Amino acid sequence: MTPPESPYDYDRPAPARRYDVLLGGKDNFPADRSSAEQIREELPSVGQAARELRAFLHRAVNFLADDCGMRQFLDIGCGMPYTPNVHQIAQAVHPDAHVAYVDPDLLVAVHARALMFSDPLGAVSVTEGGLDDIDAVLNAPTVRELIDFDQPVAVLLLAVLHFVVDDQHAQRALAQIIDALPPGSYLALSHVTFDPLTPEHIERLTKLAEPGAGHGPFRPRTHTEITALLGDLELLPPGLVSVVNWHPNRQPHPQITEAEAVAYGVIVRKPDRTITTNPG
Repeated sequence: MTPPESPYDYDRPAPARRYDVLLGGKDNFPADRSSAEQIREELPSVGQAARELRAFLHRAVNFLADDCGMRQFLDIGCGMPYTPNVHQIAQAVHPDAHVAYVDPDLLVAVHARALMFSDPLGAVSVTEGGLDDIDAVLNAPTVRELIDFDQPVAVLLLAVLHFVVDDQHAQRALAQIIDALPPGSYLALSHVTFDPLTPEHIERLTKLAEPGAGHGPFRPRTHTEITALLGDLELLPPGLVSVVNWHPNRQPHPQITEAEAVAYGVIVRKPDRTITTNPG
């Protein structure tokens, strides 16, 4: 009798599970741990960089909830649950905040559904999906039941777009998201970059992203390339900067340098006028 096919791919690393390894989690497989270790050999600060990406998430969500008054969050590519989660940060400011989590990894969805407990005044949901079919995500019942797209929404694309290798694909997905949002909505984005590194270091790391390297698709982008993806969106101060330089006086404070963090962060706002996001 043939055993049922597993819904999980145990043999290849997955972004969410590898990120879990780097954060010190246990929801991962040997392939994820092996991939993380190989990356760590070339970038010893990668574990600290993962934590700084998480710290940026914390500061950005708190900023969106507290400073911008946002009560609706759509977290696309949410990854494994990791305390504090987005809804815990947002609901600490607004207990009635709604957070719709989305991730293409089935294991993420399983763990998220088991571990995401909302404040009774608010609500959370978990949807399987990603940037490959963003229309399905935006129209999923589990998203539409929580998110009112007639009111401003805060979309989170945190440590996601660097796994989209094709620039036109990234541009189209971003344009579709922005087009679906009402004016006054926000987008928080973080993205890995090799900008602070030496050419020799960049060459070694680039080899890890080659198709035959076994780590999966990966596309670090420069400041110029990320700026181009954002089109005419309104960048909130301090603009597109290293995640360690984005409101560093807010908690949790950055702990490493730009060269160690190797990532940019930004929050943009959809203005009242028509914008261009270079859909390709």
